[in-house]
Amino acid sequence: MIHSNWFERWSRYSPDAIALKDDATGRSFSYQESYRLINRFARVLQNEFGIQAGDRVAALAMNEVEYVFLFFAIQRINAILVPVNFRLVPREIEHIVRDCSPKLLIYQQQFGETIRKMAPESLPLRRLCFDGPDSFVSRLYCDSLPGDPIPLENDLEAACMILYTSGTTGNVKGAIITNKMIFWNSVNTTMRLNLTQTDVSLIFAPFFHTGGWNVLTTPLLHRGARLINLKKFDADNVLRLCDSEGVTILFGVPTMMDMLYRSPVFNEVSLKTVRYAIVGGEPMPLELIKAWQNKGVPIRQGYGLTEFGPNVYSLNEQDAIRKIGSIGFPNFYIDAKIVDEHDNELGDEQVGELALHGPVCTPGYWNNPTATSEAIKDGWFHTGDLVRGDNEGYYYVVDRKKDMFISGAENVYPAEIEHVLRSHSAIREAAVVGVPDAKWREVGKAFVVVKTGMTLTADDVIAFCSSNLAKYKTPKHVEFLDELPKSDSGKILKRALKGRA
Repeated sequence: MIHSNWFERWSRYSPDAIALKDDATGRSFSYQESYRLINRFARVLQNEFGIQAGDRVAALAMNEVEYVFLFFAIQRINAILVPVNFRLVPREIEHIVRDCSPKLLIYQQQFGETIRKMAPESLPLRRLCFDGPDSFVSRLYCDSLPGDPIPLENDLEAACMILYTSGTTGNVKGAIITNKMIFWNSVNTTMRLNLTQTDVSLIFAPFFHTGGWNVLTTPLLHRGARLINLKKFDADNVLRLCDSEGVTILFGVPTMMDMLYRSPVFNEVSLKTVRYAIVGGEPMPLELIKAWQNKGVPIRQGYGLTEFGPNVYSLNEQDAIRKIGSIGFPNFYIDAKIVDEHDNELGDEQVGELALHGPVCTPGYWNNPTATSEAIKDGWFHTGDLVRGDNEGYYYVVDRKKDMFISGAENVYPAEIEHVLRSHSAIREAAVVGVPDAKWREVGKAFVVVKTGMTLTADDVIAFCSSNLAKYKTPKHVEFLDELPKSDSGKILKRALKGRA
């Protein structure tokens, strides 16, 4: 029987095995204790707050180990968790709260001022502090409250989470995540990454992002493995924990992997227990891949998205150099095709939109049937990403469909230009957007971050591109920045750059 009662099973199979450790306090939680705490708060949700199946519970909190227990308690009663990005301003949070209409809002005390600045009519009637004397945490650890198991209504098709996407093209949209998606994502991840009960990993991707929950956290808890929770990403601390905790799998976006590499601690630690690092979000520069491989840590480039998976593609670590830039093959229970604007399937080396089919597909966007019908057609999720496949079956992301621009009569893919720019020995980061041009309609503008201690001029950048790219692809404008604007998940914000252009 397929079910989501993972903590119950592991509390019987390996009751004393550590499920979660809180890096801030050093406290560890076994699978048996975790299961008891999950049941305790599930009862609180039902009995004190009247939470029933389908009700939404919004959470405004940083990464805390108790946040994991909160999710599984909500899931146990078939309610829906809505993680809220704590970096948003009150107006942006109001939009999310109005959209999902939570029955209960749980928030950390440090975000109390944010709550007070929100329009009262946007807030649910029931609110609870995450921490403090009368809070979620105080109830969680109150031994006078029962922690015995409550019946689990196993509904794989039911929503268990709503994750609001970054909204680079407009208002954020709430992607519905079901129990079925989390289960099959775990199966796919376990099979492609060879997860075992002895694996150890760190949680530092934010819980308002799918990477925090579903790249490694839920798959490893399904597998009975051990996780160390960090409140935030700190390169020095992450590197030291890899050695002290015996971390076996590391996950990060290229920005994080670059920060880890540039930390002075990188040369102090051995990282001997790390089997490989999983990288997603955008392509990782070849120079950085080699630096990690020289340290003995192979890189597995991947691809995924909130609405599907999120673990969709994975490149075997032995292909990291030979197939640089590739995202590899689709995971086990996923079908993929590359289509043109009329949904005709394309062949090798032809660029088209990536469409995906499988049990890890969202049923849609919360309260947004228009966006749902635009994305899901005949059961296939249209990603908006332009990809190509080579004659060996390896896939490559060419660009976002909306990032492509037309210069003259030619399609220009910024990701191709960015790949060339990142290969320059003096360039640390680069991004390209299309800007208006009187003659060509649009031309490229490159935003460049130069490595510390090195110098570069706009003419140098244009000359380098001219020697590596067709003339119509070569940026006509260059702007140097200290840092590129990034989202909370580490992705470059093209919309912010277009605003500067």
